[in-house]
Amino acid sequence: MTTTVNTWTDSTFVPKQEIEIDKIFRLAIKHNCSDIHLQVDRPPIFRVKGTLRALEMDPISEEEMIKLTFPMMDQRNLDIFHHDGGADFAKTILQDEDVWRFRVNLMTQLSKVGMVARKIERSIPDFEGLYLPPVMEELCKFDQGMVLLAGVTGSGKSTTIASMLDWVNKNYRKHILTIEDPIEFIYTSDKCLINQREIGQDVVDFHVAMKHAVREDPDIMLVGEMRDRETFETALHAAETGHLVFGTIHASGAASTVGRILDLFPQDMHNAIRGSMGFNMRAIVAQKLLPTVVDTPSRVPIVEIMRFNPTVRKLVLEQQDEKLAAAIRIGKDDGMQLFNDSLYYFINQELVSRAAAFEISPNVEELKMQLKGINVKAAAIL
Repeated sequence: MTTTVNTWTDSTFVPKQEIEIDKIFRLAIKHNCSDIHLQVDRPPIFRVKGTLRALEMDPISEEEMIKLTFPMMDQRNLDIFHHDGGADFAKTILQDEDVWRFRVNLMTQLSKVGMVARKIERSIPDFEGLYLPPVMEELCKFDQGMVLLAGVTGSGKSTTIASMLDWVNKNYRKHILTIEDPIEFIYTSDKCLINQREIGQDVVDFHVAMKHAVREDPDIMLVGEMRDRETFETALHAAETGHLVFGTIHASGAASTVGRILDLFPQDMHNAIRGSMGFNMRAIVAQKLLPTVVDTPSRVPIVEIMRFNPTVRKLVLEQQDEKLAAAIRIGKDDGMQLFNDSLYYFINQELVSRAAAFEISPNVEELKMQLKGINVKAAAIL
């Protein structure tokens, strides 16, 4: 999909020689920007309603980029940046007496410093406010196991998980422990006791945080992104030992997440991991964000939901991943749905255009059949 970059003039923007990084962040807040992109030899670029818009100002030089971005980092993040070629951290901005948080990634590309920052919304919307399906509430009620949110960067995974934890906070008396790098949403305790630990700021690394977690009596844990084998293995062990674990993973769909998880492990461990997933995974929710044709909401989540009912569990254990999509299709009574089901709903609600839906649909012809009222039957899966 081609992304359009529009030119955007802002008469209140300060001349380049007076720019400090906070002024760019404040301008992003003012224009309800979701992401900030800084790249050497280009002006700042904001993402607004899913579209990239370049500010009409002079490009940022290499020297200016370093002067803008490096003061945001403490010594730990500077060390990580120089060692790894990039660093993740949170930044707080005060704007009109309101506190805003951004998740920042500072990186090198073509040996030059660059930055991408994502604005974290100050309030946590409920499921209805996010246009999520009602079954999301059911996925918050487990006592033990794992619930994963899958999707690419910018698909709204973190917001959806925040909404789920906030629902728990309002309805149960439990201890929620989050381990994040960095912390995104700040939760206010309602019925739950909530502790949030940020890697680097509150604990040296993820694995020490998880070792401490078993002594901290959590009922529910958010372990952030499943980036590697050790992270997933540790989180899965927490699920096996009586905790409800939420996490995110980069994967394109609910069914394909199974393969994405297995890719983290050597082949000789696949059967054991399938067994652990089969008995401890409760649901995988995959998500994409799609621009709407209305002002509010500007984007809606296109959601695929795979619950680990007996059929899905059997297919995962028996290595029949190619049949998982069919299992989702026949599992609608359990609240399961494919991406096309979500697209079909939003088209009928006149919130998204057919053209936009066809662009991200994993099976355009099947979606067209649904829109014509032709039921798509699942192939035999057992």
